[in-house]
Amino acid sequence: MIDAHFDDLALVTSTTQACVLLGASRATRYRRRRPRVAGPPAPRPTPPNALTEAERQHVLGVLRSEEFCDLAPAQVWARLLDDGEYVCSISTMYRLLAIAGENRERRRQRTHPAKKKPELLARRPNQVWSWDITKLQGPERGVYYDLFVIIDIFSRYVVGWTVSPAETGELAEAFIADTLTRHGINRDQLTLHADRGTSMTSKPVAQLLVDLGVARSHSRPHVSNDNPYSEANFKTLKYCPPFPGRFGSIEDARAFCALFFDHYNHVHRHAGIGLHTPASVHYGTATEIRAQRARTLDAAYAANPARFRHRPPTPPKLPTVAWINQPNPETLIKSA
Repeated sequence: MIDAHFDDLALVTSTTQACVLLGASRATRYRRRRPRVAGPPAPRPTPPNALTEAERQHVLGVLRSEEFCDLAPAQVWARLLDDGEYVCSISTMYRLLAIAGENRERRRQRTHPAKKKPELLARRPNQVWSWDITKLQGPERGVYYDLFVIIDIFSRYVVGWTVSPAETGELAEAFIADTLTRHGINRDQLTLHADRGTSMTSKPVAQLLVDLGVARSHSRPHVSNDNPYSEANFKTLKYCPPFPGRFGSIEDARAFCALFFDHYNHVHRHAGIGLHTPASVHYGTATEIRAQRARTLDAAYAANPARFRHRPPTPPKLPTVAWINQPNPETLIKSA
């Protein structure tokens, strides 16, 4: 009905008025008069003020010249204008550089060699240690205590920890030296891995490790996965149910950490080491404990084989190696 009377009404009024009077959409009317054409869009005509090919090459030659090759187009445009020369607008310079694939940073950039991915292997305790520092919230906002922790990556045993009111290279040096002495670490026996924090890369710590014959290893910048054992240990600490939101004093923090790390080393069964305690793996009693577990399972199987679907159960295996960034099999084959 609307279409039957629209054209007659539009002749005596206008298209807009006819759409208003009949309640029709003006955009729909215009679209029906000029339907879309299937196929690719028509090529855009060249603007009458476009640069010629010779002019475009001249602009690129100016931008690539020794005088201007390190400058931004706005700088080039202004300097040319001060010399009484105009070649094109700033946006045209950017457009021509983009077409040529040269619209990136034009200044010389300092390049940093890629940081080597640490690949550390431990086959026994006291071969590779990992250490890190985390913050513990104090009684008030802005008050923090620093928890230093060293963990053996093979046994997951926390070989040393301390809580201090601040983080310095000198404190880290004394802490590491005391831990190495208590565990009787010999020269060329141990690799100590850490991230790139200020204390970890400090001169006192670096000199200490050189003097004691301890190899030093660092994570790549901003790659927390390069220090997984310390990060996982801190998560276990801060996600345990009794962990408080804040500590009333540094003595409270030290008392809590003493209880936690004693439980972690001697009571907590770690899934990464066959559900043994870190202490049993670190001090070599895990093999005997696993044999006792096997005897218990054998007795349970003998009493009721159907419960196990006639498949003798075995206790979880003990770890044989611990990696930080284990190489893929192809890399190991090439290096063999």
